Amino acid sequence: MNLYRLLQARASAGKPVRVALIGAGKFGSMFLAQVPHVPGLEVPVIVDIDRERAREACRTVGWDADRIARTVFTDDGARAIAGGAMDVVVEATGNPAVGIRHARAAIAAGKHIVMVNVEADVLAGPLLAEEARKAGVVYSLAYGDQPALTAEMVDWARATGFRVVAAGKGTKYLPAYHDVTPDGVWQHYGLTAGEAQSAGMNPQMFNSFLDGTKSAIEMAAIANACGLDVPTEGLLFPPCGVDDLPHIMRPREHGGVLERSGVVEVVSSLERDGRPVFRDLRWGVYVVLEAPNDYAAGCFRQYGLKTDASGRYAAMYKPYHLIGLELGISVLSAVLRNEPTGQATGFRGDVAAVAKRNLRAGEMLDGEGGYTVWGKLVPAAASLKAGALPIGLAHRLTLRQDVAHGAVLRWSDVAFDAGNETIRARKAMEAAFAAQH
Repeated sequence: MNLYRLLQARASAGKPVRVALIGAGKFGSMFLAQVPHVPGLEVPVIVDIDRERAREACRTVGWDADRIARTVFTDDGARAIAGGAMDVVVEATGNPAVGIRHARAAIAAGKHIVMVNVEADVLAGPLLAEEARKAGVVYSLAYGDQPALTAEMVDWARATGFRVVAAGKGTKYLPAYHDVTPDGVWQHYGLTAGEAQSAGMNPQMFNSFLDGTKSAIEMAAIANACGLDVPTEGLLFPPCGVDDLPHIMRPREHGGVLERSGVVEVVSSLERDGRPVFRDLRWGVYVVLEAPNDYAAGCFRQYGLKTDASGRYAAMYKPYHLIGLELGISVLSAVLRNEPTGQATGFRGDVAAVAKRNLRAGEMLDGEGGYTVWGKLVPAAASLKAGALPIGLAHRLTLRQDVAHGAVLRWSDVAFDAGNETIRARKAMEAAFAAQH
């Protein structure tokens, strides 16, 4: 509750917090919209492969001509990171390979890194976070996105003495969504292809939210940051509204759906027959907690918390998340407190590529949200044991053999370049954290 006060002190001393933003897409644009309204926060450099698009994004979110004129627009991320008196780099490209490269460049340059790019975080975040710690800089998940918001709630629960039973987010889910391709995505959003195209909406990106991949990625990030387990057989996506969280999101032995306590899970805003869930949590995050004693359980009841029938399980939730509009919290926390808003501390969850249909040798994979694979959350130990191919690398790789519909792809199923920079980073992380398992 002191970030604004600390920022005011920096501003009064003539030392604004300076940010290099990489990626002026939706998330980046939402952050840029807030910058003029936060005295002491500046973005003097914006990196994007399309510099004019980045300028137009600034105009769209309300930057005046003078602020735009004072800003450097470039497509050279490495140079932007290495040069200038930047305090922190925000990586918002969404490309795992590019994200890993930028994170390591920031760490090498002694700059904090806020990783909006959760795809990169799940692919190699535990390794990157360790490299940052050794270098004395902060590597952080991005506040406003659901993993960091969930991590904050988990931290709150533990710091107040509650046992975390489950934590995660809500989404729109039906089992059939796993096989949806970009050709069929818009009907599930209530749009026509023409309406989506005119709005500049990317079908593959939106499909990664629908087919379960993005949920798996975000839950892996939470598990790795919070030391929580992942479900043995993948996410269940149980239909559940906010009032039912304590009842449904508890261990099976106590009447819920969880295999055990202390796991990540996503709740669906749709019943399995497609009907909407009452008081759903589609846009929010939650934590289910357990009272440590009868006195605390009694307090739950006295202060109106929704609980299960036993009164021992309760839930706290945040109904919405504001994406890039909230990103300044991570930026300021890193620079002013030297603290991340969530950071991988181990390798507990992974996201494996799963075939959306029968795939044939010689076919090329097209990554998350595409026509060939979706991402399934799996325990890291199981992923390592099976040699599973991570979803973050299931792009532009050619199959060496057939893979059946619904099967997890393995490294042995694809031809890959062992010298590739991103693959080497992933292999280094696997080797570094294999001892944990």
